Amino acid sequence: MASLVVPPQVPSVAEDAEQLRKAFEGWGTKEDLIISILAHRNAGQRKAIRQVYAEKYGEDLLKALDKELTSDFERLVLLWTLDPHERDAVLANEATKRWTSSNQVLVEIACTRSPKQLILVREAYHARFKKSLEEDVAHHTTGDFCKLLLLLTTSYRYSGDEVNMSLAKSEAKILHEKIKDKHYNDDELIRIVSTRSRAQINATVNQYKNEFGNDILKDLEHKDDDDLRAILRATIECLVYPEAYFENILRESINKRGTEEGNLTRVVTTRAEVDLQIIKGLYHKRNSVSLERAVAKDTRGDYEKMLIALIGAEDA
Repeated sequence: MASLVVPPQVPSVAEDAEQLRKAFEGWGTKEDLIISILAHRNAGQRKAIRQVYAEKYGEDLLKALDKELTSDFERLVLLWTLDPHERDAVLANEATKRWTSSNQVLVEIACTRSPKQLILVREAYHARFKKSLEEDVAHHTTGDFCKLLLLLTTSYRYSGDEVNMSLAKSEAKILHEKIKDKHYNDDELIRIVSTRSRAQINATVNQYKNEFGNDILKDLEHKDDDDLRAILRATIECLVYPEAYFENILRESINKRGTEEGNLTRVVTTRAEVDLQIIKGLYHKRNSVSLERAVAKDTRGDYEKMLIALIGAEDA
């Protein structure tokens, strides 16, 4: 369930474009006007606004926003205004440029988007950066990380619900043996988590727990400094429990000393049209406070206003 709230009666695209132009004119930018429009339009509507704005004023709306806005608010608005696959391409490019083993953005994109969406991301990446996503992954990562991430970003997983239970049992056994022996870089383990469908992985994970008594995520918890293990854990969590994964990212972004604006911005912009309403419910249940209140307590100004508009009011 999306958290995005689009009004029943939406002004024409031309009117939205004109109002955004007015927000940039005169002394000072009218941030509230920008929020009132862009934070309440879906991806198709935002794309149409960009097209009309460019035709009418001879300028990309993103460039106009970039000139007028600053700091975390600017990044939030710019990422939100992009088409979802363009946004993912930008996030993926940033992740390859500043790759660290704890950076899970590539895993998020590869494992929480549908196979067709992932193809669109790769096409957008190629168009925007004049090279392929897999080329940059291969260039900026090495060894086992490279092997796993290349498979994740290039796989075209089966997206249906059909499950092979005998395969789930046999692959659960393989996963258990490799994880027990800490052979996280084993080719079979990596093949299973990077190519099987979500439904098949879910069946395998359930079989793992039934057969061996432990949740696979528990067996992959942070018991050492093995970064590949952490990436494998994120891969499985994104495939099987995506809402729980994103709730955890939000909790860690807000509850630490100092807000992790980058993670907060990324999760809100990428999930507001997907499942942020569900993530909000999980957050409230696990933290005994609404996500809206936690964000309002930890952020300020126009950045806070835009976040709250995308997350949705408590009584929405």
